[in-house]
Amino acid sequence: MKPDSKYKIEFAGLKTGNHQFNFNADKKFFDRFSFSDFNDVTVNIDIDLTKKSTLLELKFVLKGVVNINCDLTNEPFDFEIKHEASLVVKFGQEYNDEDDEILVLPHGEHKLYVDQYIFELIVLSLPPKRIHPGVEDGSLKSEILDILEDLKPKENSNLADPRWEQLKSLKK
Repeated sequence: MKPDSKYKIEFAGLKTGNHQFNFNADKKFFDRFSFSDFNDVTVNIDIDLTKKSTLLELKFVLKGVVNINCDLTNEPFDFEIKHEASLVVKFGQEYNDEDDEILVLPHGEHKLYVDQYIFELIVLSLPPKRIHPGVEDGSLKSEILDILEDLKPKENSNLADPRWEQLKSLKK
């Protein structure tokens, strides 16, 4: 929790019912976390908060674009993010964030810092392997792709190991 953060929701004065909040995450937001995997970031975060008598329900809706480098060619490309997540905030004796979907705040707390949740939701909404769309559809022309194509093993190579040929005959 960062007291200087602008990514906070002060819920103490809110009436019971639904409330909307909006935040934006950009490159400066990720610089605060010393996270440099993104070339550029523009993500809009809408939070729908439902305040009840004993708990808070938050629904995060993320939409935006993250510019990242391809894992195969290192070419930068824009990856579109659309992600939704929920968080339930309960009140107890002490702070507890061990559960991904339930947060326990101490009694008497009057604000919730959401910057860590926003950071994690954006990072986790990206695929583990980031491939440029031009690689998948064959439209990207890159020197690295040409080198990889040259190094790719040939199908009918004369250098085949004879042991594999004997094993193939067992399949028949």
